[in-house]
Amino acid sequence: MTGPLARLSNARAGRLARQFGAFGVVGVIGLAVDVAVLYAVLHGLALHAYGDAGFLAARVPSFFAAATATWALNRAFTFRTARRDPLHRQWAKFIAANSVGGVVNYAAYAGCIAYGALFTAHPALAVAVGSLAGMLFNFTASKLLVFREA
Repeated sequence: MTGPLARLSNARAGRLARQFGAFGVVGVIGLAVDVAVLYAVLHGLALHAYGDAGFLAARVPSFFAAATATWALNRAFTFRTARRDPLHRQWAKFIAANSVGGVVNYAAYAGCIAYGALFTAHPALAVAVGSLAGMLFNFTASKLLVFREA
């Protein structure tokens, strides 16, 4: 295929690839936020002493901190050309739209924690597994539901 239609198709594919790459970079930053908050909650509140239940409980605030950070960064960089809803509304849409990926993320994390000592000794590994598992769902939901015009 050549001509204007091919150029338009290539431009859209290139933009989508750039957005997915930026989404991945933002995701790595979100992973760092997630891990930092997880460790702060695990050790600051001594939840690690409660076994698996403590690890699972500590992941809730760390997930919301990471989701908030990634929403802000995706809004500013990845999907900066999208229509600008009010902050509170767009944040709520981002959290809701990414809830499927969040469930996949949390389930993979919980599975890792249940698997055993490697993941409870190094919960950052379980967070990384969960983050990768939810990434594709979250990109699609963000692109189609939250930042539609980008």
